[in-house]
This record gives sequence, C-alpha cells and structure tokens, in this order.
Amino acid sequence: MTKSGKAFVSRRRFLKSAAVGAAAAAAPAVGAARQSSRASPGPAPQASAPLMSRRAETAPPVDDEALTADRPGSDFMVDIIKSLGLEYVCANPGSSFRALHESIVNYGGNAGPELITCCHEESSVAMGHGYAKIEGKPLGVMLHGPVGLQHASMAIYNAYCDRVPVYLILGNALDAASRRPGVEWVHSAQDVTAMVRDFIKWDDVPLSLTHFAESAVRAYTIAMTPPMMPVALVADGELQEKPIEGAGDLRIPKLPVMTPPQGDAAAVAEAARLLVSAENPVLVTDRAARTPAGVALVVELAETLQAPVVDQWGRLNMPTRHPLNHSDAARALISGADVVLGLELTDFWGTINAYRDQLNRTSRPTTKSGAKLISITAGDLYARGNYQDLQRYPEVDLAIAADAEATLPSLIEAVKRLLTDGRKRVFQERGAMLAAGRRRLLDQAREAAAYAWDAHPISTARLSAELWAQIKNDDWSLVSDAAFVSNWPLRLWDIDRHYRFIGAGGGYGVGYGAPAAAGAALANRKHGRLSVAIQNDGDLMYAPGVLWTAAHHRIPLLSLMHNNRAYHQETMHVVRMANRHQRGATRASIGTTLTDPNIDYAKVAQGMGVHGEGPITDPKDLGPALRRALAVVRRGEPALVDVVTQPR
Repeated sequence: MTKSGKAFVSRRRFLKSAAVGAAAAAAPAVGAARQSSRASPGPAPQASAPLMSRRAETAPPVDDEALTADRPGSDFMVDIIKSLGLEYVCANPGSSFRALHESIVNYGGNAGPELITCCHEESSVAMGHGYAKIEGKPLGVMLHGPVGLQHASMAIYNAYCDRVPVYLILGNALDAASRRPGVEWVHSAQDVTAMVRDFIKWDDVPLSLTHFAESAVRAYTIAMTPPMMPVALVADGELQEKPIEGAGDLRIPKLPVMTPPQGDAAAVAEAARLLVSAENPVLVTDRAARTPAGVALVVELAETLQAPVVDQWGRLNMPTRHPLNHSDAARALISGADVVLGLELTDFWGTINAYRDQLNRTSRPTTKSGAKLISITAGDLYARGNYQDLQRYPEVDLAIAADAEATLPSLIEAVKRLLTDGRKRVFQERGAMLAAGRRRLLDQAREAAAYAWDAHPISTARLSAELWAQIKNDDWSLVSDAAFVSNWPLRLWDIDRHYRFIGAGGGYGVGYGAPAAAGAALANRKHGRLSVAIQNDGDLMYAPGVLWTAAHHRIPLLSLMHNNRAYHQETMHVVRMANRHQRGATRASIGTTLTDPNIDYAKVAQGMGVHGEGPITDPKDLGPALRRALAVVRRGEPALVDVVTQPR
C-alpha cells in the first residue's frame, strides 16, 4: 500500500498498467522450472473500453516482468524471525515491506509469526507494548518507511518510557537508483530511524542478508536485556525482494541464553544490613516484577522482613490483598520510615518529596531526618539526554545499578543470614500490626466505594465493583491501567498474579490504552484467560480501528467504557489555571469535553463488528449488560459496553 493523499500515478499510467496486467492474466501459465527466465507475454487482450484500447496502443512498449522461482531475501528474513520465536507481527500494510509481508503469509504459512492486521501504526506498536507486558517477550511490528514510523512514534515513546521490548522492522528503499518514481521517494529516508533514535535502545541498517541475520539476533538480545526497550531493524526493499545469492553461505546466528545484570555482592550485603537493622523499613516497587517470579520474590523479601510494601503499579509487584501491601498508606509509611528501599522506581525523587503545583512551585522532603535511601534499578545502566523521562535526581545513600528482580534472590539470602531470634520476634510483632492495618485499609476502601452507589452518572467505584463481581471466579486479566478510575480495581479487587494487571502506560500518550489492551488480550488468548479493560473514552477515539482488529482476529476482550464524555484531566488543568488567574471555571469545558454530539461507543463497536451495548446510564442496568457482554467474550469474541460515568 502506498500511503499518500496525492495522486502520483497519472490516469494514463494507471490505464497502461491495467492493460499490461490484463495481458499477464491472459497469458498461459508458466511452469515453475521455467520461471527463472522471462515469461511469455501471451496473446494481446481485447479491450472492451475504447479509451483503454487507445491508451494501450499508443503507450510505449513495456518490458515483461521477470519472474523467478528463486527464494527472495524476505524468505530468509522470515526464517530469522521464526528463530527468534516471534509469535505475531502487527502491521498496517505498506509497500516498503511488501516482499516480507508476502513471505510471512506464503513462505512462512502465516504461523509463528502470524500477521495481525492493524488500522494504524500507533496501534501496531501499542499492541506489541501490551502483548509484552503479559508474555514477557516482544512481538514483531512492521512499519512503512518514515511515514509509518511517524505515525508509530508516540507508541514507541510509550514503550520506551515503560521499559518494554518491542521489535520494530522498518521497510525502506535505501538505493536511490532503484526507487520507484513518485511515492517511494517520499516514503524513503537516508536515515529512517533518526527521528526515534533518542527513544529506542538500538537500531541498525543491514546491507546484506548475513548482516541482517546477525543484527536481528543482536537486536533481540539487546531488547530483552534490562532495561528493556524497543529496538529497530531496517529491512531494505532491494534486500527483501532480490533472489538470494549464495544461499549455502547463509546461516542464522545462535540466540544466546540471556541473563540480566545482578547487583554487586558487597552492595547487596550493605543493603541487607540496613534493612535488617531498621525499625521501620518500607519497600517501594514500581517495575520490579518483570515476570511472575518477580512477584514471588517481592513477597518473599517483604515477608522475611515483615516490612510494608508500597506498590506504584508500573507492574503488579505485590498481590493487592496481601497483609503487607500498604499502597494506600504510602505517604504515612514513607514519612515514618528509617530505611526506604526502591525497586525499579520510575521517580524516586517524587516518592520521597512533596510537590506543590502553584505559581511559585515548591517542594519539600517527606522522609524524616537520617532516613537511609537504597535504590536498585537497571535504569542506572542506560540513560539518554534529550527526553526527560529520567525524572529529578534523587539523593540516595546506596545506588545499586542492576536489575531488581535478578538481584532480589541474593538480597533475600543476605537478609536471612543476618536474622537473629531477637530480630525475628521484632519482625513478627511488626507484621501482626501491619496485617491489622491492611484489613482497615480494605474496609475503608469498601466504605468509600459505597458512596454515590446509585448516582447518575455511574460512579467509577460501582463500575469497578460490578465488573469484579462478574469476573472474580474466572481466570481473568485486567489489561488496562486503573489510574483514571481512581485506582478502584487496585483498592477493591483481589489481584494476586502477575498477569492480572499490566500496569501503567509509560509515556502517558493518549491512544495507548485500547490497542495495548488488544495486544495483552492477544497474549492471554492462548492461555484461555478472560481479558477485560476499563477503557477511557478519549483514548479510544485516537485508535478506534483496533476494535476491528480485535473482531477480525477473534481476540476475546471486554472493553468497559469509562465514558465521562471529556478529557477530564485536561478539564482539571484548565480549572486550575482559571482559578489561578481568578477568572472562574465556568468555561473550562470548552475544548476539553466530548459532547454535542455525544459519542455512541456501542454503535462505533457494532460498526467494527464488535458486540456493543449502551450507553448505560442507570446503575441497575450495568450488571445485566456486563453479563451479556461477558458471554460473548467467553465464547472467544470481543465485546464493548458503553457506560456513562462520573469524571473519576
């Protein structure tokens, strides 16, 4: 597909090519053994339209296309992709990777990888983002030259900020002498990855198939080594399409067993000493649990110390109902801590400081004097200067530059070696008090959720509670963030496994949520899990075509619309500015709301082939609508329920 609003191909040239195509269609079949030479043109077609006949007669002679039975380079590229274990390749079709597309579906049998048809490049990458957060490995994404990469750039930035591996393959025409006139020039670049190089981990432009093979394996190992991030490999059009020469010399490099970097033994021992001697240690986690093993390790460290955990929900790091999960009491715990251990924190400075967004912005530390701060993060192993996802510099006492999940086993063992009977008794007493406090936090959350239970619009607490009641006996997975519904699922649900919650979106780019949910649901499908997403309304309007992708590929996913009919966060910002400028907030809805007309998301879904219900405005209608929609999802198809909700 050539992507341009400008018609670079004239009607004359189109009709000429149509006549040639008709001649090729009328020609007798050529045996595979003879296809390495020029095909016979066959008899001239009898055009029924005089205009077509005149164009064909007056046009200069066109050379017949040389057909070949030799394997194209794109076939070998598919062999490499298969060796990496990429299960899927998401793509919006583009001419710059047309040979690779054809090789995937024909030579590769459209299996391992299977091509997933997307309606926008941003959705392709976001699907890979969500998939990796469930499956723990990347899928492939094919992008069409610089224009496809421009579309995809926000989603790539999200994955970069979220430290998620996505495997990007960019089609491009490198040799100017071989580019087709017109659009292919507009859709090619000398250095196609330059526009995203500041927010990918590595990229390369292979000039041969051997180069492509080595760089493809290298890219995978780099993407999968913490800190994980997107990588990009350019697949030159000529390299894809030309027959393979010297096939006997080609080989696929070995994919190594990859081990993440672990913390220095002496530093780990010092961290253990500080934790064991502390009276009020607090563990703060964000992206610590890369895998299910990470959750178990966080639990083991917390239980060994009987220390509270504050989960910042970049991933699910700690089961929500665990007696030591005190995420709802973060501020009080951190202010009283004598040791704070941060595990893969995105923003350690923000964790230990209070900040006031006012005309004269101010901040103050929230930790007590003398508190020891320990950081374990692979983020210290990789940093770029332009984009400021690093956050403000935290003044910690001990910085261990290593992957937290890989370092936790040695830290746990170091803690256990230092335990005495006296410290164990202290820890047990602390644990008993924390367990009682956790029960109070859950009771408080349930009590708060009861407020506005029957309100119109429907409260986000009731939205979350009604969904939980319907899915709690399934093997379910929440494939959306929860921040925009006041974290009610994290406060009310029993989220006990790694795949139950995929965490936040990294760069907070709107348009991430719907395709990331579809990608996570794609990963959950083979495991038979029930995927549900609480879908923000404004986010869906960035990429509604992903509903069609879910319907087309039979991706079972319930999208429960949080339809507050606004970009509500931006409404709040305008309100804050209006108050600061003493102008009143009555006009804050201008430019921030999605009304007049209201969007009917059920009809949008139905138009994409997805079961759609709503808009639901009466709370008593919510439960029955959810039951009907979940019946559709349980039989393997997507469904959407549009619920008109309160802002948060």
